[in-house]
Amino acid sequence: MAETLTLTPAAAKRIASIAEKQGKPAILRLSVEGGGCSGFQYKFDLAEAADSDDAVSETDNVRLVVDPISLDLVSGSVVDFVESLGGAAFRVENPQAAAGCGCGSSFGI
Repeated sequence: MAETLTLTPAAAKRIASIAEKQGKPAILRLSVEGGGCSGFQYKFDLAEAADSDDAVSETDNVRLVVDPISLDLVSGSVVDFVESLGGAAFRVENPQAAAGCGCGSSFGI
């Protein structure tokens, strides 16, 4: 399932840095919850391990894990870390999103 999700090198580097500071494994869990201004919102957490049914993508020894229910909504996505004048944040480029909000943290299908 590694082809269904992509973690950019910039995102992998940032996750590795955060995980090292917190003394945790470099595993980012992406999940989708109901809510946000567009219907669904992305949630990011550091995980201790991947679950047996997670989709896993790896870049530079950093893993991105997504549960099966969330995967239906983010399949084909690219997770990136961007820094701009407005701040720094993880961004999900989701080809399934028909609508999104200005901040990029929520989307609609």
